[in-house]
Amino acid sequence: MSLQPKRINMKWYIIVAGVIFVAALIYASFRQSVYHYEVCVDFHGRSHCAEASGTNRNDAVRTAQEIDCEMLANGRDENIACLDQQPSSVRAVPQK
Repeated sequence: MSLQPKRINMKWYIIVAGVIFVAALIYASFRQSVYHYEVCVDFHGRSHCAEASGTNRNDAVRTAQEIDCEMLANGRDENIACLDQQPSSVRAVPQK
């Protein structure tokens, strides 16, 4: 009989820990997309615009610029050169 109460208590600890873990995951996933930007890049006469989200403005803009450069550059050297350029336009996209 003495084993039964410990087993029930352990189940409750596991359930509470699971709920806390899921809540932390949900909070972290919503926290990631605080800033949302559209960035356009002109490179070698071509242009591309991409949207990205991030925890701050710089992360969101850099991620969108990386997407643009992947689409515009041919190879690693051009990709690096593209990333060194300033974007042609940056605009905040309102959250939906």
